[in-house]
Amino acid sequence: MDISNFYNGNSFDIYEYLGAHSTAEGTIFRTYAPNALKVSLVGDFSDWQEIPMNPVNDGRFYEIFVSEAKSGMRYKFRIYDKNGKYLDHCDPCGFGCELRPNTCSVIRNMEYNFSDSEWLKKRTDCHDRPLNIYEIHLGSWKKTENSSCEWYNYAEIADKLISHIKENVYNYIEIMPLSEHPCDESWGYQITGFFSPTSRYGTAVQLMELIDKCHMNGIGVIIDFVPVHFAVNDYALAKYDGTPLFEYSSDDIGYNEWGSRNFNHAKGEVRSFLQSAANYWLDVYHFDGIRVDAVRNLIYWQGDEKRGINTRAIEFLRNMNSELKKRHPTAIIAAEDSTAYPKITESVEKGGLGFDYKWDMGWMHDTLEYFQTSPMYRTKDYHKLTFSMAYFYNERFILPFSHDEVVHGKTAIVQKMNGGYEEKFPQARSLYLYMIAHPGKKLNFMGNEIGQLREWDEKRQQDWDLLEYPVHHSFNGFIKAINRIYLQYDALHRDFERDNFQWADCDSTEDCIYAFFRKSSNSDILAVFNFSDWEKLDYTVKIGEYSNTELLIDSDWEQFGGKSQEIEVNIRDGKLTMDMPSYSGKIFILKKDAM
Repeated sequence: MDISNFYNGNSFDIYEYLGAHSTAEGTIFRTYAPNALKVSLVGDFSDWQEIPMNPVNDGRFYEIFVSEAKSGMRYKFRIYDKNGKYLDHCDPCGFGCELRPNTCSVIRNMEYNFSDSEWLKKRTDCHDRPLNIYEIHLGSWKKTENSSCEWYNYAEIADKLISHIKENVYNYIEIMPLSEHPCDESWGYQITGFFSPTSRYGTAVQLMELIDKCHMNGIGVIIDFVPVHFAVNDYALAKYDGTPLFEYSSDDIGYNEWGSRNFNHAKGEVRSFLQSAANYWLDVYHFDGIRVDAVRNLIYWQGDEKRGINTRAIEFLRNMNSELKKRHPTAIIAAEDSTAYPKITESVEKGGLGFDYKWDMGWMHDTLEYFQTSPMYRTKDYHKLTFSMAYFYNERFILPFSHDEVVHGKTAIVQKMNGGYEEKFPQARSLYLYMIAHPGKKLNFMGNEIGQLREWDEKRQQDWDLLEYPVHHSFNGFIKAINRIYLQYDALHRDFERDNFQWADCDSTEDCIYAFFRKSSNSDILAVFNFSDWEKLDYTVKIGEYSNTELLIDSDWEQFGGKSQEIEVNIRDGKLTMDMPSYSGKIFILKKDAM
């Protein structure tokens, strides 16, 4: 680690220097505590008696080599403030922690031989390829029946998860934060160990095994990254050296809406800490990308546009994203951002923030609000579903139905659909077919693929027994079918080419019918949707030069729980005519006459 880069905010490798690095001869410990009176090490290897650490470099770093310290042993740094009072802190750069409620850092073996070189050679950022993400909270996807441990460890869950991903036809997993956190209910967003995979699910090496197995099965893995704030617990980052080292000194900007401490991105050492953490997951664990949480709160002070732009945090984002892409050109960097701030996905060189993708929160909110509305009122809301394409080419978007949409009184996706139980599933099928056909990469939260009916709860596993019920089994079969179509057809991947999308019908306001083309050099697709609760007979849409069609999928097919077996399609004079059942969608392959 270059010390000047560390202070200037240009380090991406502090984990190679700071933390606890174990060898056959023992372990060397290092920490950064510039305002401490002194620092000692305590741990299993010293019977928790103090071992004074030595000031090194410019006197702001402390280190000590302990031959008795071995992998698996616990430790903390005892940090004395200028008044001689001390607190025992876990290691900010530690590679492991105890299971909550215990708070010690743990020396971890970090040696693992990956077998994913072929995957890494072929990996892309998916700009012109399918990106179908399955978002997961590892602790509540599936629980064990073991009374001594409710969670599978990283290695144990690997085969189960991979089998499910392949069966349900996703090609990427996005895992909610894995950095160590004290409170299950925070879902990993209130962090105490930014370099430590949570011990709930095992060790660092077991996590590497999980990612390696995913890669060998053609599955990419993204991790949720939280560079805005950290947990308030005094054993962790808060007032680490007796002063607000990582945070702001003023409470006005020091605490945020989640009750946690905001990072002070104006400090070079803080920027080096965070971007090194981001690089750590990509470099050491071979993650295929990061999803950066709460970007709004980095762009604007406290996430409030009225308070103005946080220029130093924006500088941090630009530098982090630019340098990460230089180190990992094919890794994905996605922004969870609800602002209208421009050029989120433009390169830093062209004045942007340098993200590969941005979550399309506007599309998500408008679409779900539309489907929650009674069909009799959807005519006035018709253009909620056309507005997304008015701004689509401003950024590179991911269409998300994430964990945030199925918690805290928001209900599950299927339950959001307007009407009674019998009406919810046909609407949900048409909703998901619309999502698959609409430009933008895809993200779906666990449980959505089986038509989960209750809100997500981090304490419970998904209701897998729902698949025993025909309506849920059929719904899951439908999700598999549309995912397979999405991965197969090139026209659905060329999201950001302006000639890929064209409205065929965005004016059938009174009928709540929409139609659009997705085009490519290999195949052209027509998607047609009726989101009303009445059948439209003899619906006609102009298709121009196309003379023949092949129906790829109909959300109303009986095999998916619908009512239709076959539909009659007539093509004449450049027009396609058919009956459109209520709450239904269809995707066609379009064909031209052979020359």
